[in-house]
Amino acid sequence: MSVAALLAESAVRHRELKAITVNGQSTSYGQLWDETRAYAGALREAGIEAEDRVAVLIPNVTDFARVYYAILSLGAIVVPVHALLKKQEIAYVLDDASAKMLVCAAPLLGEGAAGAELAGVQLLSVLAPEELKTDRLEDRAAKASPITTYVPQHPENIATILYTSGTTGTPKGALGTHLALVEQTSTMLLDTIDMRVGDKIFGGLPLFHTFGQTAVLNTGIRAGAEIVLLPKFTAKGALDLVLDENIDIFFGVPTMYVALLEAGKTRTDNPTKLRYAVSGGAALPVAILTAFQDRFGAPIHEGYGLTETSPVAAFNQLGREPRPGTIGTAVWGVDVEIADPGYPQEIRLLPTGELGELVVRGHNLFSGYLNRPEATAEAVVDGWFRTGDLGTKDEDGYLRIMDRTKDMILRNGYNVYPREVEEVLVGHPEISNAAVYGIPHEVHGQEIAASITLEPGSTLTAESIRAWISEQIAAYKYPRHIEIVSEFPLGPSGKILKRELVAKHGA
Repeated sequence: MSVAALLAESAVRHRELKAITVNGQSTSYGQLWDETRAYAGALREAGIEAEDRVAVLIPNVTDFARVYYAILSLGAIVVPVHALLKKQEIAYVLDDASAKMLVCAAPLLGEGAAGAELAGVQLLSVLAPEELKTDRLEDRAAKASPITTYVPQHPENIATILYTSGTTGTPKGALGTHLALVEQTSTMLLDTIDMRVGDKIFGGLPLFHTFGQTAVLNTGIRAGAEIVLLPKFTAKGALDLVLDENIDIFFGVPTMYVALLEAGKTRTDNPTKLRYAVSGGAALPVAILTAFQDRFGAPIHEGYGLTETSPVAAFNQLGREPRPGTIGTAVWGVDVEIADPGYPQEIRLLPTGELGELVVRGHNLFSGYLNRPEATAEAVVDGWFRTGDLGTKDEDGYLRIMDRTKDMILRNGYNVYPREVEEVLVGHPEISNAAVYGIPHEVHGQEIAASITLEPGSTLTAESIRAWISEQIAAYKYPRHIEIVSEFPLGPSGKILKRELVAKHGA
């Protein structure tokens, strides 16, 4: 088994079809596999062997796919690097992963080359002009003997090391197996989502992140779809792709849906061809889901996953009625249950309907954290991965996320779930998005705060929002501290970084 087989097989089945399109330039499946084999030959001649770790610092362009599958086809391990990291952070990843090489795209060489130098790691470039005088992978590929095919792997061999965003402490490398990643594509296409040969897929999710890498790149390549990449997400760029390129399937996180809705008000000229939309990465307020479906005509199917679950664990999937406000049901071959969070060293499953911590087991689980046996033992208990997310499961198996265990607010002894308050706030017609979080308080333990973005032209003030929300929900739940912001701090996948909002209050 090999993740590289996803491209190799599709190159046979769909040789002439478009695989990836960037800025109007398309690469067919046959061409992409031929170029990948040439890259693999060059990497092999540069000394890359099975089980070597090769870091990849490339934005959403075709070379990400070429390099990604070339490394995997040699039996080596891909270590994707977040494209916004600085040199010290890049060096940390390279050191922690014991990377043998970094392949870096020209636009990211400023920090990438410095990070590789700090870590003492060999550097190859892609997309770099000759005058930069870098060691170009393209030049090496032009002279190397291409590989014939990929090296088969044991299913439990490691394919990727994906670094978690490090909400607590330094980032950890999650070990993804060939089995987990290949089985994700099988499960997604057979039972989970409506993706077809030739579909145009929106490729705005970062490919260095698990959501974009598995759900968009690997699953899209397996399906024989055309992945239309957006090198850097902007609301206008995304809207133009959706409308002008006739995108069939949109993959995004909630902040992307908010941005697309906002941009959509500036263009009413083109009807959309969107058939299907997928949301993950964070809870999607129902008001945003409804507004998007009204504007673009495509139903949003919400799902749930983490880096450690490769990522999809639950989804509003094919053959079952989607239920807005839920993350659907567990995907094929995966169990998602609710456990008592009060017993971190054992799994005590709770009865249907009770609130607890989501725990996951199945073919999608990662193989542990690199060089961190204690963190692995804490996260995987009795074969179940403890997600750290609080939620419920009803009698039909539909799951609902309340919040991260660490995001739950305890005010005067009462539990307050930020998502519940956010849903109410976003329901206001002049509020475009909201983030609710707890800040320390000497009397109440924690006080509730909210950062809010407004619709253009809104005259709402913090005081008027506070007065309105206080009439909508119980007194212990509504935010006393409200700030209106122009934008949110976002993580690599587009999640709102609440820890930065909390830190700002602390400062």
